[in-house]
Formats: sequence, structure tokens, C-alpha cells
Amino acid sequence: MANETVLYDYWRSSASYRVRIALNLVGESYRSAPVDLLAQAHRAPEHLARNAQGLVPVLDIDGERLTQSLAIVEYLAETRKGSGFLPEDVIGRQRVRALSYAIAMEIHPVCNLGIVAHVVAGAEDGEAARRAWMRKFIGEGLAAFERLLDHPSTGSFCHGESPSMADICLVPQVYNARRWEVDLSLCPRIVAIDTRCAEVDAFARAHPDRSKP
Repeated sequence: MANETVLYDYWRSSASYRVRIALNLVGESYRSAPVDLLAQAHRAPEHLARNAQGLVPVLDIDGERLTQSLAIVEYLAETRKGSGFLPEDVIGRQRVRALSYAIAMEIHPVCNLGIVAHVVAGAEDGEAARRAWMRKFIGEGLAAFERLLDHPSTGSFCHGESPSMADICLVPQVYNARRWEVDLSLCPRIVAIDTRCAEVDAFARAHPDRSKP
């Protein structure tokens, strides 16, 4: 189908989860094309032709092929009116980007599949090493994010009273935190925002449990 919106993703990928949320929030219909990371499908020539980095997500939209989840979210913010992903004021945009980057550029990369696989390969007890690694870096990262939320601009969501790009990044990271049994007892703002997001249909429909092939 000409100009069909297609999302090449993996159900548990945090970056893919972000884009599913964003697409749902702007009401963009799309077809999901799963790329099985555990089966190394992202390293296959077919996928490398879509993205030379061998990463997900990849989004075909508006006759273009886009990569990198936050760049995709910003594309949607610029092309779909009323998304609310980024505030109108420059200081607000800076804050939402800073919150988003704190997750996408600080927590997420060190917990990515390739990094953790390298850690596990050099450990005597690989599974124990994986869990300790995830709990340390996700836990420390979210503890810092909780402190960033101690700000006058924090509302029902990370910034104000409607979901922004920051919430789009936060929710998948909280999903990962729970998956790895990270203690969130000292992150009440994060837990409250995640709960509010779960009540929004666009977030609920993007959840990995509803995206698993």
C-alpha cells in the first residue's frame, strides 16, 4: 500500500514502545512489522537495509523512512498538530527534552541488549550479573529522575497536565524497572505519573503485553 505507515519494532524494546505510544497519541494508524531481536533479525541484511545501525524502531511514514525514537517523536510533534509532545515555550521544551534525554541517553544505552550481553558474557553467573546491572543503572537513573521531577512545572504528568515526550520516555523505563524488580518505593512521583499514563488509552494500547507477537 502506497505510503502505508509501518513500524518495524520489537515488543519489549523501550525505544519501540516509545514510538507506539507516540503514534497512538496522535491517532496515526500503522501496521506493526515485528523484528525479533532475540533471533538476531535486526542483524539480517533485510533489516540492515532499513537501518544500517541494526536497531529498532524503524518507521515508514509519509513516504519517508525514519530511525531513532526521539527523532521520530519530534517528527510527529512537528507534523501532527496538537500532539503536545513538546511545550509551546522554549524553556518548557528544554525541560521536556532534558527529562527525555535523561532516560533515552543516560539510562537506556547502558541497559541495551548489546551492552548487557557483553557484561553477561564475562561473568561467572551471567543471570545474576544481568540482574545486578539492570537494578543498579535503572535504579540510580530513576532515582535521579525522581529528583528532577521536584520542580514547579511537574503536574499530573512529567510536565504539566498532559503527556509529553518525557512521559513517552518514562513509561517504558518504568516497565523495565518492574521487569527487573527495581525498588521504586523512593520514586513516588514516577509511580504516580506511570499510573496516570496507564489510564490513557494510547499508553495502554502500546504496552508490550498487547504488542507481543
